[in-house]
Amino acid sequence: MAFFGLFSKEKKETLNKGLEKTKQSFFSKIARTIVGKSTVDDEVLDNLEEILITSDVGVETTLKVIERIEARIARDKYLNTSELNRVLKEEISLLLEENNTHNPGEFKFPDTNGLPYVIMVVGVNGVGKTTTIGKLAHHFKTEGKKVVLGAADTFRAAAVDQLIIWADRVGVPIVQQGMGADPASVAFDALSSAKAQGADVVIIDTAGRLHNKVNLMNELSKIRRVMDKIIPDAPHEVLLVLDGSTGQNAFEQAKQFSLATDITALAVTKLDGTAKGGVVIGISDQMKIPVKYIGVGEGMNDLQLFHREEFVDSLFSE
Repeated sequence: MAFFGLFSKEKKETLNKGLEKTKQSFFSKIARTIVGKSTVDDEVLDNLEEILITSDVGVETTLKVIERIEARIARDKYLNTSELNRVLKEEISLLLEENNTHNPGEFKFPDTNGLPYVIMVVGVNGVGKTTTIGKLAHHFKTEGKKVVLGAADTFRAAAVDQLIIWADRVGVPIVQQGMGADPASVAFDALSSAKAQGADVVIIDTAGRLHNKVNLMNELSKIRRVMDKIIPDAPHEVLLVLDGSTGQNAFEQAKQFSLATDITALAVTKLDGTAKGGVVIGISDQMKIPVKYIGVGEGMNDLQLFHREEFVDSLFSE
């Protein structure tokens, strides 16, 4: 089964299971809000606003959703509480669609003139960055792609060691120079090696020292300049990995990293261990950066391409 193929029954089951905690928390709160009510009035809307915010959808996105529901009530003159879930689902789906959170379908690498497709991965320690890289490498290799990893997070010895373990586990080559090496030098060697080997994709890990944004910005800029010299227009993708279980803190990390470098895609991990799955909706809306991957389990195949319609369907399924 192709990892980046059509959304299969197996993937749907994994997604449903991964979002279970969010669904239980979200809908139990809504059920308590509408008990004894027949119509959606101001009190129901106030309670719904609180539910969305506490589910880490975010204040600005929550207000958008509430305003849309108010507009529908004004237009239709009446909204039964039994219809609230359906209306809420429709409005969230429309919001994600308007924010260009795409339905990727089957992922295909863009044309890079026969050169490797380069992904630079950023994110703070502990968000699941190395694990995400390992899972991506596994799935690309499963699809027959030749993958090379670059250990450019040289600020921590553990980061290099963890990536080496993942490279061995997946069975892909890794370019590393150990802790303290120049990250740009590692990126240079990784892209040069990948180019010489005729690799299809290179995934470069980088450090995420948000406590010193100036250094981080300079470091990432240097890495990008070096990459572009080896492979024009590299990196083709800058993937920011965020821990979904941190809720609003993930928002802040996304904002800070977007100031340090141009982010083109997001991966939101650890959604299976939290009731804060609403953060995916808020981040997509506020950052205007597409959520490309979501982590809904610890298994190799539990990193999924984010599919807007399937995500909302799962969130609102019984």
